[in-house]
Amino acid sequence: MSIFKNMLKKNKQVTPVVDETGEEYSAEACNYQPLPAYIEASPEEYSLVSLIAASVAAEDRPDSQFVVKKIFQRNPEAKEVSLLAASIATGMNEDSQFIVRKIAKKK
Repeated sequence: MSIFKNMLKKNKQVTPVVDETGEEYSAEACNYQPLPAYIEASPEEYSLVSLIAASVAAEDRPDSQFVVKKIFQRNPEAKEVSLLAASIATGMNEDSQFIVRKIAKKK
């Protein structure tokens, strides 16, 4: 029983991060804002994307009607950061795969 207690016990120690200048940073002290993976598309793209999405969704039912309320596109900054991070993490092992779940930037 004590084996499971030790394995499942959560350790809440926070180790400070030290940068090149010698200053310590903790997760609580740094203010980060999340970088969204998707941003709203420009109004010029709405008509083409709405037309394609409605035609794919309708298939062979010409009587159906669709209303596209919001259109999002991939955030180019988040795409570039995730690509760089995964490339650096891969290193020499070309067969590895990574998933970037969250990106945040300092305020």
